[in-house]
Amino acid sequence: MANNYDVLIIGSGPGGYVGAIRAAQLGLKVGVVERSFVGGICPNWGCIPAKALLRSAEIIHYIEHAKDYGLIAEKTGVDIAGVVKRSRGIAAQMSNGVGFLLKKNKVDIIWGQATITAPGKVSVAASSEPAPKGALPAGEYTAKNIVIATGARPRALPGIEPDKKLIWTYFEALAPASVPKSLLIMGSGAIGVEFASFYKAMGSDVTIIELLPQILPVEDEEIAEHARKRFEKQGIKILTGAKVSKVVKGADSVTATVETADGKSQTLTADRLISAVGVVGNIENLGLEKLGVKTDRGCVVVDGLCRTNVPGIWAIGDVAGPPMLAHKAEHEGVIAAEAIAGRHAHPMDKLMIPGCTYCMPQVASVGLTEKKAKEAGYEIKVGRFPFIGNGKAVALGEPEGLVKTIFDAKTGQLLGAHLVGAEVTELIQGFVLAMNLETTEEELINAVFPHPTVSETMHESVLNAYGRAIHI
Repeated sequence: MANNYDVLIIGSGPGGYVGAIRAAQLGLKVGVVERSFVGGICPNWGCIPAKALLRSAEIIHYIEHAKDYGLIAEKTGVDIAGVVKRSRGIAAQMSNGVGFLLKKNKVDIIWGQATITAPGKVSVAASSEPAPKGALPAGEYTAKNIVIATGARPRALPGIEPDKKLIWTYFEALAPASVPKSLLIMGSGAIGVEFASFYKAMGSDVTIIELLPQILPVEDEEIAEHARKRFEKQGIKILTGAKVSKVVKGADSVTATVETADGKSQTLTADRLISAVGVVGNIENLGLEKLGVKTDRGCVVVDGLCRTNVPGIWAIGDVAGPPMLAHKAEHEGVIAAEAIAGRHAHPMDKLMIPGCTYCMPQVASVGLTEKKAKEAGYEIKVGRFPFIGNGKAVALGEPEGLVKTIFDAKTGQLLGAHLVGAEVTELIQGFVLAMNLETTEEELINAVFPHPTVSETMHESVLNAYGRAIHI
């Protein structure tokens, strides 16, 4: 039957399209239901366009500091329309690329809003968004396996709901008509600090407001404190242990009442406010309650192979819970596809999932923080190496950074790695591979790192944990 599939995936984001392609590679008949944009949030309104904006911010930063490199650059300025146009063009290119890959692998795109009406049955209603060429229409579809990959959306706080004009989510922040002179950002996770870096470079007066005692709450305390000092040195104002209790909208500004842990309060007025207080899974209107699919705190509950409690229904990516990262979703897409196909799929170890934040400076990590390692009862050895001791980093004009490694003192097992500095999001994968391969400190010490590279900081951090660092 034309409308019958081995696997029907609801959502074409990183988890959905990667899972669809892997399932097709394994010989299964696959369809993907999408209602808004092929590729989901990441290439369209998340990871990729945000990195395009940050690249523009990085370039303007270097131009403004040309003198530090013995260069002369005059008449610098920001064309925000051009910056946004480049970002949106890259987003369109990525979305088109996902569509090409699905077509290449003979995966059907079904355009509309999906509801699971019964096990193995999906009803697709028409979408208000224009369908891409070749997409199948709304209708009734059946599948042996249904994979929920509907992603997540920005969380809204009561009374501070985004209005797209004065209070923004990442959607509005990615495509501003103009650069606000002043900006408040609620939340200092990855989204919050990335936009803080971008808008500060574009000329905004930026203030971050964070409820918890430290910014970048999931990161190692030492790394987060290093990043905070760098942000503040750039002129970004940061309030921690503080919450926005009230927002009053003006004609073209917002005034926020901010309360701190010591009971004090202050009012801050800015042109715009970005709400970056997390995301919540898109579990509504899918028919999950009727089917008895178990959910918890806005996410679908799954096992290590991405199976829900209802046979034949799977869930992957943000909708399946934290960490809500595109690469986690992609990997879960592969796990689910291989499990459906009867392959020996390996459950994912979430401790091995790296986190990357593309602010200035960048932050990257994998595994346990120092605090969590101690809480878990480990006797640990901690290594640190600053970028100032690395010739390549100094030559690049990026001497401020830190690599921190945490080992089990008894076994030499690498428990965690935490980095802050230029391009550390490209370095972290070395530690990810080491942890996946169960590499010991001895093997890392004996590995030869190329010179001159910033990656030598990784080696020196390991050496430092064992009292053998050379360059400090």
